[in-house]
Amino acid sequence: MSNSDQIQRILFDELDIRGVVSGLEQTCSDCFANHDYPPAIQQVLGEMLAAVCLLSSNLKFEGRLILQAQGQGDVRLLMAECTHNHDLRAIARFDGDIKDDANFIDLLPQGQVVITVEPEKGQRYQGVVPLVGDNLAACLENYFVSSEQLPTQVHLASDGEKAAGMLLQVLPAEGTGEEDWERISHLASTLKSEELLTLDNETLLYRLFHEEQCRLYEADDVRFKCTCSRERSAASLKMMDKQELVGVIEERGQIDVNCQFCNAHYQFDLADIEALFVEGGAASGSDQIH
Repeated sequence: MSNSDQIQRILFDELDIRGVVSGLEQTCSDCFANHDYPPAIQQVLGEMLAAVCLLSSNLKFEGRLILQAQGQGDVRLLMAECTHNHDLRAIARFDGDIKDDANFIDLLPQGQVVITVEPEKGQRYQGVVPLVGDNLAACLENYFVSSEQLPTQVHLASDGEKAAGMLLQVLPAEGTGEEDWERISHLASTLKSEELLTLDNETLLYRLFHEEQCRLYEADDVRFKCTCSRERSAASLKMMDKQELVGVIEERGQIDVNCQFCNAHYQFDLADIEALFVEGGAASGSDQIH
C-alpha cells in the first residue's frame, strides 16, 4: 500500500503544485481496536483518518486539525483528528443498524463536514463544508475551490482495515499554471482506489507522473495516539458546578471519566474535587486515586 503509517510530500520541481500522500494500516487498527464498529463505519472513518492526515500537512504551528461530519440520520457524528506531530485518533457515534454497503453520503443525510484548525496558541479557525458530491473527497475538493480558491484534487481509499489518501493542490500566491494543473490533475484522475491501497509511494508516483520531474520528500511516521489525560479530564470537571460534582460522589462514591477514543478510565474522589476547586489548585496529576 502507500507507505504504511507514513505521510510523504510530493515535490514537482518545475510546477506550482504541491502534493502529499498518506497510508494508514496499524494506525487504523489501533483507532478501531476499542470499538465494535460496523464495516461501513470503519470504511468511512478510515477515509476520514487519511483525509485529516493529508490536511494536517499544511499545519505551520503546534496544534491539531479536526475533521467532523454530522448528519440527521442514524450516524450522529464521525470525527478524526491529527496533531502537528502526526498523532491520529477517530471516533463514531451512531444508533441502530448500519448497512454494510452504506457510503459516506448515505450515512449523513442532510449533513455537513466541519474542519477545525486548533493551534495551541492563537485563534481557532473553523470552516463548514456542505456535503456536495458523492463522497468525502468531493466535499473537500469543493471546500478548497469555494472557500480558498485553490484548485484541489483529493483521492481517498479505505477497506475498513487500512486507508490511504493523496492530495494535489495549486500553490497559493504562485503562477497560474492552468495548463500544468490540467495535465497533472488529469494524470491523477486515473488513480484507482486499489492502486492507492496497494502500491508503495515510489511506484505510485512513477505510475502517475513518470513524465514529470517530481520526487518524494522524506516520509514522516504517523500513529494512533490519544491526547486524553487526567489533567484534561479534571479541566472538564472544573467547568461544572462543584456542588453537583460533590453530589455525584456522595451518591456513587466517585466520578468516572471515560475517554471515548481510547477507553482510558479516570476516577476522581471527593479529595480530588476539593483540590480541583481550590484557587490555583488541581486534582492529582497522576492517574492514582486518593
